[in-house]
Amino acid sequence: MSTASKFPNLPMLGHVRGKRSAVTCALKCDNACAAAVCNTSENNYLRDIVSAELSRRSMLGVGAVGAMTLLLGGTATKATAGPGLSPAAKLSGSLPFSAIAPVPYTVDEFTVPEGYSWEPLIKWGDPIFKKAPAFDINNQSPESQALQFGYNCDYVDILPLDDRNKRAVLVANHEYTNENIMVPPGTDPKVVRGIAMNGHGMSVVELKRSGEGSPWRYIQNSDLNRRITMDTPFTLTGPAAGSALVRTAGDPSGRTVLGTLNNCAGGTTPWGTVLSGEENFQGYFKVGTPTAEQRRYGITSTNPGRGWHLDEPRFDSTVPGYENEANRFGYIVEIDPEDPASTPVKHTAMGRFKHEGANVTIAPDGRVVAYMGDDERFDYLYKFVSRDRYIEGNRAHNKTLLANGDLFVARFTGNSEAEINGTGALPTDGAFDGSGEWLLLTRNGQSVIPGMSIEQVLVFTRLAADLAGATKMDRPEDVEPSPVTGKVYVACTNNSDRGKPGRAPADELNPRTENRDGHIVEITETGNNPTATTFGWNLLLVCGDPAQGDVTYFSGYPVDRVSPISCPDNVAFDKAGNLWISTDGAPSGIGYNDGLFKVTLDGQDRGKVEQFLSVPRDAETCGPIIKDDEGMVFVAVQHPGEDGSWEAPNSLFPYDGTRAPRPSVVQVYRAKKK
Repeated sequence: MSTASKFPNLPMLGHVRGKRSAVTCALKCDNACAAAVCNTSENNYLRDIVSAELSRRSMLGVGAVGAMTLLLGGTATKATAGPGLSPAAKLSGSLPFSAIAPVPYTVDEFTVPEGYSWEPLIKWGDPIFKKAPAFDINNQSPESQALQFGYNCDYVDILPLDDRNKRAVLVANHEYTNENIMVPPGTDPKVVRGIAMNGHGMSVVELKRSGEGSPWRYIQNSDLNRRITMDTPFTLTGPAAGSALVRTAGDPSGRTVLGTLNNCAGGTTPWGTVLSGEENFQGYFKVGTPTAEQRRYGITSTNPGRGWHLDEPRFDSTVPGYENEANRFGYIVEIDPEDPASTPVKHTAMGRFKHEGANVTIAPDGRVVAYMGDDERFDYLYKFVSRDRYIEGNRAHNKTLLANGDLFVARFTGNSEAEINGTGALPTDGAFDGSGEWLLLTRNGQSVIPGMSIEQVLVFTRLAADLAGATKMDRPEDVEPSPVTGKVYVACTNNSDRGKPGRAPADELNPRTENRDGHIVEITETGNNPTATTFGWNLLLVCGDPAQGDVTYFSGYPVDRVSPISCPDNVAFDKAGNLWISTDGAPSGIGYNDGLFKVTLDGQDRGKVEQFLSVPRDAETCGPIIKDDEGMVFVAVQHPGEDGSWEAPNSLFPYDGTRAPRPSVVQVYRAKKK
């Protein structure tokens, strides 16, 4: 019996194409793309802002006077851009390879270019503590999973611990679980739920190796090793901490949350901590009649398939005292991998939405800036600018920088909007491009959205962004500034609802209706200063497979000379300044396995896409790390064999003899010459 057959209803069955699985849609995001669109605002037009504002006044306490103040007075005061960043000199580094051919989605292989080898670094279930039992897929328990590497790793980073680069610490998060292929049939349902709960969260594991370019090995009994699960206390920081909106019967102070949910991408800060984004938390909570705020976040009255509310009342918002538990998820979390005794934090100042991740850069004036995408159809791009300034070497101070600051949301304008017809055809000026502005949501710890308190803005950030007039995007996921040029790259994965009746039409930023393949936005902040309130933008890629007739754009690079690419998800950079993209939904016609792709950003080869690797059947490519100076690449292989079953697995990755697939962090390195 397949995993799909165990679900009585898979709303995305028949809607997904290529290798994308309806099971993944159910487990990862609670069928978000089959549900009603969360963003029903019509915030692109002034008259519609008035209507939307007045319709919400009963919910948010916004009167007509407040609405007109928002419209006539504006929401932000533009700041003068500071001195521009000097573009960094390109660092040496190269990763020579010949692009691989796309691998059909029925093939269960991990494929790398000629001259490279691969091996798992750490796998689901690997013991990471001295007292942890060895992984036995037929004999699991919640207790053993809490001592082992978690399931479905997504964001990954490897941070050096010594100058010789022989010791390091790996940090990974674990987005969700697929119990149907994890646990033998007939296992006690409560035990299954406990295993699943402890399979979520994050892992910290020390690594060692013989020298640069050599494969890493993890150390099972290191003092740095740590598992973060649904029982781990997190401290809430920022203006919403302690507010009535986040208090529960289990936490009357509203300052300590147990666990972190559905963690997707992340980021590593200049001071050496790791950020992780809480994304699709909506499917974990049972509710009665959802409030307007809950509907905006996709929380419905359908009982959650996870069933965690059967064991812990905090996941049942109909239980008195736990109405606010869901308000305690959807944040950027920060952990210190060098201090296993430290309490991780959730930063309310950075807003609450379906965070893909957060990536930090330092502005010329020393403030830190974090870019964040809200991974939902028709949702938004955000930026956080810290109140305080980075101090080199003062780690304790720097760990407080994300607790206070100003929050912005992006509005885009195209240069050729009248020419956009939804086909993806290039405007006559030869580019999809335009200008934009960052709209202020909070300033100096106060709300700038009339009728919404600072707590409301930070807990119901989507509603505040609706009122500010942000631009609806096609699932903005990972957002990263280039360490070489300072330009910011946004992966818009897809949006098959674009242009449908009652939905936002195509525009220059999102130029295709029923956009199944996604695109990449390139942003240049004014003065190349990340604290600027205005920017220019263009589309680097409009993805797809030209060989299948897709309308695509690769910054002018010949479309018959690129690797086909679809559904960009995570992005990273090598030291030479090239962009690397991992995908979640390979080209959607014939269907290929997902992969990792290099994109040249400068010169005559700008827009050239080359596929470096392909992950196994049903899997998604996550968390890329590019160490081109060492000849190494790392990826997280998430949900291999998703469409299979315990009885008939769809994948046996990583081919270690286990009778089921094991999500893993994989290291790829230059093969030694014989």
